[in-house]
Amino acid sequence: MTAVAPAASLDDLSAEALDALPFGVIQVDAAGRITLYNQAESRFSGRDPAQVMGRDFFREVAPCTNLPAFHGRFLEGVRRGALDAEFGFVFGFDPPARVRVAMREAREPGRYWIVVHQLGLLAPSRHRMAADMAQDAVDRRSRAEPIDASVCEREPIHIPGSVQPHAAMLAVDPDTLSICACSDNLADMAGVAPADVLGRGLDAVLPDAVVVRLRHAVEVGGLTVPTRPWRETVRLGPEERCFALTAHLNDGRLVVELEMLPDRPEDFGAATAAQAGDAVNRIRSAPTLADAAAACADEIRAMTGFERVLVYRFDADWNGEALGESKVEDYPSLLGLRFPASDIPAQARALYTKAPARFVVDRDAVPAAVLAEPAAANQTVDLTYAYSRALSPIHLEYQRNLGVNGSMSISVVAEGVLWGLIIGHHRRPHYVTPETRALAGLVTDAFALRVHELASNQAWREQQAALTVQNALLRRLAGADDVVAALTEGAPTMADLLNATGAAVWSEGRVATAGATPPEHAVGELAAWLAANMPAERRAFATADLSEHWAGAAAHADTAAGLLAAWVDPERRHLLLWFRPEVAGTVAWGGDPNAKVLADTATRTVLPRRSFERWVEERRGEAEPWAAWQVDAAAGFAAAVEGVVLRQGRKIAELSAKQAALSLALEQKEVLAREIDHRVRNSLQIVASVMLLQARKVDDDAARAAFEDTYARVMSVARVHDSLQHAETAEMVDIGQTLRQLCDDLGQGIVGAGGRLEVDAAGGLMVPSRTAVALSLIATELVTNALKYAYAPGEDGPIHVRVLPRDEGGLCMQVCDEGRGLPEDWADRPRSTGGLGMRVIRAMLQQIGGELKVDTDRRPGACFTVAA
Repeated sequence: MTAVAPAASLDDLSAEALDALPFGVIQVDAAGRITLYNQAESRFSGRDPAQVMGRDFFREVAPCTNLPAFHGRFLEGVRRGALDAEFGFVFGFDPPARVRVAMREAREPGRYWIVVHQLGLLAPSRHRMAADMAQDAVDRRSRAEPIDASVCEREPIHIPGSVQPHAAMLAVDPDTLSICACSDNLADMAGVAPADVLGRGLDAVLPDAVVVRLRHAVEVGGLTVPTRPWRETVRLGPEERCFALTAHLNDGRLVVELEMLPDRPEDFGAATAAQAGDAVNRIRSAPTLADAAAACADEIRAMTGFERVLVYRFDADWNGEALGESKVEDYPSLLGLRFPASDIPAQARALYTKAPARFVVDRDAVPAAVLAEPAAANQTVDLTYAYSRALSPIHLEYQRNLGVNGSMSISVVAEGVLWGLIIGHHRRPHYVTPETRALAGLVTDAFALRVHELASNQAWREQQAALTVQNALLRRLAGADDVVAALTEGAPTMADLLNATGAAVWSEGRVATAGATPPEHAVGELAAWLAANMPAERRAFATADLSEHWAGAAAHADTAAGLLAAWVDPERRHLLLWFRPEVAGTVAWGGDPNAKVLADTATRTVLPRRSFERWVEERRGEAEPWAAWQVDAAAGFAAAVEGVVLRQGRKIAELSAKQAALSLALEQKEVLAREIDHRVRNSLQIVASVMLLQARKVDDDAARAAFEDTYARVMSVARVHDSLQHAETAEMVDIGQTLRQLCDDLGQGIVGAGGRLEVDAAGGLMVPSRTAVALSLIATELVTNALKYAYAPGEDGPIHVRVLPRDEGGLCMQVCDEGRGLPEDWADRPRSTGGLGMRVIRAMLQQIGGELKVDTDRRPGACFTVAA
């Protein structure tokens, strides 16, 4: 380890002497603003001292240091009044450099030294070499050759051989818990060198108690689902810094990831459970998909701090569209632009389905290589489900071309299918805390549920309209002598069934039409083509671009660009056809979608596209596509018509099934809403359980109280969603039942609360879900305050919670105690002051138009009354 100059000796040097030092010296104030930047550091970083003076070193000048391992150490030392830290770090310069950093207090109050000793330059990683080769190849782009786009799809991105440097990774034999491989940054992260742990037991890195719990989790099968990793908080290294530990089983290996946690998550803009709850409520109340996408982008950007957040939707061909966007003012907009499927190849989409979140702190950071013990040197570690997995060089070059450094991708999975992504962009390195990442994932899940709900509701409305038309047509057919006329004459006609502009019946050479259709002779020719080209076992045919299949369609694009056809009988003597015209228009792409994937002729380096300029495509000849349910409905209707044709006058047996389907569809919205409440409740309870687990593992009383407060707030929202799930309607909540369950949760989760909470709540008092959330949060704050402050230390006393209806309408909620009462000057204190709890209460009261009254004369104790 290289010795680092003590702060005292630096205080004694003049500015000229500091500039003459062979190592970098930076002085900052408590806010991180640079007050001195010596010449050695200027040469090392390539930055002019005059241009960095007064700027924030951690966030502006060197944002790659805005991590718990660097900036977090600084903030913690400043707060303690004893900054004294020394650690290793790698700067992702070109070439990258390993350094030893020391941070000390200066003699001048409010000033601090950051000393940077270069330990040596590193060999470029394969990521950096790929970027350099790509840059060199750009100069030869005129000689680059188009290649098969599937080369990107064959890249083994699940076994990159490295992890992002802000986290460390261990690959462990699950049977023996011996370490087979580890990342080369283990010494910087946990204070133990890779050479000292490879081939040894996991207790060479982790505390014995943690190893015992992890072994038990493996033995009982608790790690069999990689997307639900085992989680623990541990203290490691000489400084005993706090780390988040996750472990999962995959491909015969136990993959353990270690990420250093900040001393205070709020130093890095950590989101809160209350923010996530508000975001979920806003998304759930969005009336349209566009509104939900905009709300999701706004809320996740506010939580994560990215400069631009996109809601990115895939189409049937895996092209992407920026459906929603939230951004800072000076960031270029991508809203409404489309992107070709080659931007996110198939194997990347498969990973997004398996491992739904990916955060990149620093595109240019040097990945930490995965080192294996000699016996496992030829075995790769599958990092499919590893959060810290390094990204592929092609992807990082794509981000560089897009002007993105820090990034985020969270999968939007609806009914097991990858619908799209929530994408975050930042022009500088950008760190997001684990708590915020988890909450952003929760909000994304809520958006996915809303997407499914809106699509289901739309399909339900369309299907209901189609069922109404179908029933009318079938009733008419039951008493008709001429089936063809019954389908094409009067109102409604067959064209009204599937939102078509025209329809036709071809029956043993006879053609009858309704609405806008090709001429009868063209319909006959189309029927003959379908008979000759459709497989015998296939009943229905659908396309939005008929010209791709039938040459005769080009002359009839104004009426028949799209076709849905269904044979009535196996003998193919009767055919039903529905038509749609072309929808001429333009599509705005983020770059030319026809551009080929290129490879440099000299190095075969794949070149991601560099241009994302707006590129407008004019589309002709395509109609609005047919929905899957419409294709099924056409086939089902053809089968119903077959029964009429064969058994004229009989009631169609399918009517009963269709009516049952309608009844089932009417229940769909209610069931879906309950499913949303179920999933959101479970997700919030998971977050609350993590908070409670962490509270029980910390020794600091203030930290434990903060975790318990957060646990209580999360559980208050979770209980409302639990009540919604069991309510008769999806919009109203029994507030009395909700508060009883909430107080039970608080009694179990907060130390010393058991048996002290007494709830008197009128049954059947229903309130809207928005009001229930607000009242639950208010009750949580008042109850936890009473538990903390109402009674003297060591004294236990009851806390009474009452909810009653008011004669004039609304309800009255009281939280009372029999303790010491409020301070004598409490009534005279300004209402604008107070901690987070009072700010939550005021915000919730304003949201529901409620009023808080306090009985300061109550003896003994105090009583808070909320009228809403």
